[in-house]
Amino acid sequence: MDHRWGFLIGFLGAVGLLGSGHGGQQPPETAAQRCFCQVSGYLDDCTCDVETIDKFNNYRLFPRLQKLLESNYFRYYKVNLKRPCPFWNDISQCGRRDCAVKLCQSRYTGYKGPDAWKIWNVIYEENCFKPQTIKRPLNPLASGHENTFYSWLEGLCVEKRAFYKLISGLHASINVHLCARYLLQDTWLEKIWGHNITEFQQRFDGILTEGEGPRRLKNLYFLYLIELRALSKVVPFFERQDFQLFTGNKVQDAENKMLLLEILHEIKSFPLHFDENSFFAGDKKEANKLKEDFRLHFRNISRIMDCVGCLKCRLWGKLQTQGLGTALKILFSEKLIANMPESGPSYEFHLTRQEIVSLFNAFGRISTSVKELENFRNLLQNIH
Repeated sequence: MDHRWGFLIGFLGAVGLLGSGHGGQQPPETAAQRCFCQVSGYLDDCTCDVETIDKFNNYRLFPRLQKLLESNYFRYYKVNLKRPCPFWNDISQCGRRDCAVKLCQSRYTGYKGPDAWKIWNVIYEENCFKPQTIKRPLNPLASGHENTFYSWLEGLCVEKRAFYKLISGLHASINVHLCARYLLQDTWLEKIWGHNITEFQQRFDGILTEGEGPRRLKNLYFLYLIELRALSKVVPFFERQDFQLFTGNKVQDAENKMLLLEILHEIKSFPLHFDENSFFAGDKKEANKLKEDFRLHFRNISRIMDCVGCLKCRLWGKLQTQGLGTALKILFSEKLIANMPESGPSYEFHLTRQEIVSLFNAFGRISTSVKELENFRNLLQNIH
């Protein structure tokens, strides 16, 4: 009897050791887990979960949205690329006539390094309501990393905290595009473009970025939800009979409007929309002041884009900045949208063609980034 009990106790003890991670070797953590383990479940400041967003975007929305953006209406965006940088003398070679921008393939620019960091540093340091004494983590232009950054961020009002997350999400989206459309090989014989897993890890791996990478990806999802919510609220503007996606081809214009409304109603059916009611809900005078601060900050960020040396980056930077600004304009114009006349001009709420083009193209870029995250998850799954 004693012998059998001893054997049983020893067996249970061995099982306990294996279950607790002792006495047996645990499989090493994969690169996918290091990048995405924190990007699961519910996001900060909202009740939506990442899995729901991925399924909705990747399998229901993304294909139709890409088809819409291929139409002529959304392919033209006017912007003055010759405006001088208002903040410093731009000596970047990418602004010259012989710049390699001409040789860049569609949607790749390769714009990175000190010049790119300088742009983002000014955006973060001067336009995110952040005092200079608080240093942003992993900022190569700052003198050091301060542990107080996130405690400071959590102490902000919800609107200012959201502003930082939106800019961080935009930055993350651009980095995902860079990693997904990377020039992997450049020879006289051929150019090979594709997913650069190493570059992705350097920007989003939890260990390599000291925990910062997964936060960036969460902010990308936060940005997606904000723009998705804005599109769900602006449906009445596009439903009016007077609105046309005018390109001169009546048949295609009618087909594109049907596709546009189909996409918008699909967006409206999303089950876990962001709730913006907590924004600007305090004292009316303070809320109006904060709204004006938001507008001025976005205007200033758009001016900073004039300092980007790469012309294609400058174009997309301005477009995405205006697209996000348009989304926020919609988000806080619910009453004006509800009071629009069914026909004729709408004086209280109106979107210009520039705003419409930037709104959908900017959301298209964010949607593509979310789709690419699924690709990177799969590619990193077996890498340690």
